[in-house]
Amino acid sequence: MSQHVVSALVENRAGTLSRVSGLFSRRGFNIDSLTVGVTENPAISRMTIAVNASRAGNTAGDGTRRKSETRVLEQIVKQLSKLVDVIAVQELEKDSCLRREIMLVKISANETSRPAVLEIAGIFRARVVDVSPETITIEATGSLEKLNGLLLLLRPYGILELARTGMVALERGSKVLSVNEE
Repeated sequence: MSQHVVSALVENRAGTLSRVSGLFSRRGFNIDSLTVGVTENPAISRMTIAVNASRAGNTAGDGTRRKSETRVLEQIVKQLSKLVDVIAVQELEKDSCLRREIMLVKISANETSRPAVLEIAGIFRARVVDVSPETITIEATGSLEKLNGLLLLLRPYGILELARTGMVALERGSKVLSVNEE
């Protein structure tokens, strides 16, 4: 799977989200997750957009498809930076950024299964945020791999509800996506 993460600083105003997501849609990219939040400056929001590039573009051999995906994504990043509301944009490489997501999951857990569910939650450093006689709701934060691993182990107990925030990401180290970049 060829997932890419694009980070964009945008003006915090109505219509920006629609214009940005429309650009991906017109190019045939399905957005896997899109998170938007105000930054340290209330006039600016940060968008973190996770897209799976293998769902777009041609269907030729693997090497050709990967090159095509890269070209299309590079073109999208260029077109994003030309939008009026976009201040700065960059693709975040997997090895050079921190990626996290928050998940709430409600699991069926009676007296018999409750200890096993609690043990699994503990292994993944998840927090129990609600308990009822028949359910446990767990909050977990981490990488997509961690959260998917937790879900895999909880699935046999019965996942009743699931909510995920979508990915947030920042570049590691001292490099900063800022208003001054062009």
